[in-house]
Amino acid sequence: MKSFLEQNISHDSLITLFSQAPIAVSLLIGDDYRIHSANPQMLELWGKDASIIGKPLFEVIPEITSQGFLDIFKKVYQEGEIFKGNKWSVFLEKYGKYEEHFFNFIYAPVYNDDKKIIGVSAVATEVTDQVLSERKWKDSEYRFEDLIKKSDYSIAIYRTEDLYIEFANEKMLKTWGKNASVINMKLEDALPELEGQPFIGILKNIFKTGETYAAKEDRADLVVDGKLQTFYYNFSYKPLKNSDGQVYAILNMAVDVTDLVIARKEIQEREKKFRDLANSMPQFVWTCDDKGEITYMNDSWYRYTGSTAGENQTKIIKKMMRPEAVENVNSMWNECIRTNNPFVMEYELEDPHHKGNYRWFLGRAVPNFSENGEVKQWTGTFTDIDEFKQLEAQKDNFLGIASHELKTPLTSLKLYTQFIKTNLEKAGDPKNAEVARRMDYQIDLLTGLISELLDVTKIQKGQIQLNESYFDFDKLVDEVVEEQQMTARHKLFVSRINKVGEVFADRHRISQVMANLISNAIKYSPEADQVHISTCLDGNDARFNVKDFGIGIPEDQQSKVFDQYYRISASRDYTFPGLGLGLYISSEIIKRTGGKIFVTSVEGEGSDFCFRIPKNKK
Repeated sequence: MKSFLEQNISHDSLITLFSQAPIAVSLLIGDDYRIHSANPQMLELWGKDASIIGKPLFEVIPEITSQGFLDIFKKVYQEGEIFKGNKWSVFLEKYGKYEEHFFNFIYAPVYNDDKKIIGVSAVATEVTDQVLSERKWKDSEYRFEDLIKKSDYSIAIYRTEDLYIEFANEKMLKTWGKNASVINMKLEDALPELEGQPFIGILKNIFKTGETYAAKEDRADLVVDGKLQTFYYNFSYKPLKNSDGQVYAILNMAVDVTDLVIARKEIQEREKKFRDLANSMPQFVWTCDDKGEITYMNDSWYRYTGSTAGENQTKIIKKMMRPEAVENVNSMWNECIRTNNPFVMEYELEDPHHKGNYRWFLGRAVPNFSENGEVKQWTGTFTDIDEFKQLEAQKDNFLGIASHELKTPLTSLKLYTQFIKTNLEKAGDPKNAEVARRMDYQIDLLTGLISELLDVTKIQKGQIQLNESYFDFDKLVDEVVEEQQMTARHKLFVSRINKVGEVFADRHRISQVMANLISNAIKYSPEADQVHISTCLDGNDARFNVKDFGIGIPEDQQSKVFDQYYRISASRDYTFPGLGLGLYISSEIIKRTGGKIFVTSVEGEGSDFCFRIPKNKK
């Protein structure tokens, strides 16, 4: 071989050829494939240096023996076959790392003058980066294709101006009501119902303009489940362009918003019905946002005020409100917004037709909640109650006058009854004396009712007077209980946690409240035989409790027991006398004293009424 090389190719020429070749080249001689020469590119490819020259290849790179290369070299060396490898996977240990590499290579036999194979030439190019990039690209392509197929969006690709369906994911096929058999069909043939609709024309025009087309909540009539149905979509047609800027296909992405559109139309229809209903009502109907800003007023309001929808109605209402009431209304309204409780309040608004005159209105509002439980708006009304308030004032005036006028004859009647009773007892006629006593008792009841009516009229007119002074609270309790016990069949039990001592209040009015709570407890516990009364000093407050074991109060009625003329209804056939004024008068007395009155109750088990008043005025 050496003689052959020296006679045919100079050594320097061979070295120059190998070293300057742009690819890896080596020459392997003999059946042990000794490395006769290897250019720098081949040495780099193997991860070796020039010291390997003259050594057998499989001794230098033993890891390739088990990878099939020994058999390949034998076929080339023994049979003269040329072997080509394309993107061939080879595991090599290079610079201490055993890693997979990829090569394009050619192994060819080397002959002498006698046509005898004396070795193998190897030419190789490493394509590892290319293969890995292709793998990443394919993985990315597979992931992208999988993503498109499983996407929540309906996706399709149409190629050429004839709009052949090149691709459609499952979502799009479902949207069309079709299966995969429509792939490669013309869109107009696959969906003949599109004739007369604008979509085919829009798509073909994009091939001319090259501009993206998008639409929201656009209507499309499609045959799905065998019948023509109407759907609504948000969709886009995006042109796909080649390197020359020419449109070769169109990407169609769509989202079915049919349910959303139908739901909104239903909401709009309901809102229209609500507004039509609101506009037909004589009351002023309004809505506001969660901050209290008016968002809607019905037509009745605009006719009444002469304002327009473009004006700030929140400011108009506040301007119409009687100045003295603004602070209280704002306070209650802000509290309702904070707690999400319904708003109910009476207040005066200026009459826009008679400046300086005010009319009474009942304002009501309830919160409207969203699905997540947050207030999205308030719905309210203003009801004109001015005539009712005038009638109420006339009624109170009448009751005041009538009650006052009735007191004089009742006083005389009581004196005559007591005179008759005394004379009958002296005459030895106990039977008729008892009748006279009962008459006297009924006169006392009637006098009590008239006193309540007088108190109510005084409260309504702000004329109730509190004659406050210091008195012994504990002693007053004993007196009231003793007086009530004289006519009650119930046993009244009194307990004191601690001594209250002197308080500053109206002794007569506080005794009136105590007596009222005790008599109510007796009245509303017809089957019980006892009432518990307790007192204590709670901080700077004197506290008074009356607990009965009677009919109790339903939970939904407990907030009304202190309202004027409200009477507790029994669940059984009991008739309870009274006008429903006692608790109202009691609550007004306690409020004016600077205290609080409240009740806790369980229906069928009894009630616990309590008031607390400040021991000393600050």
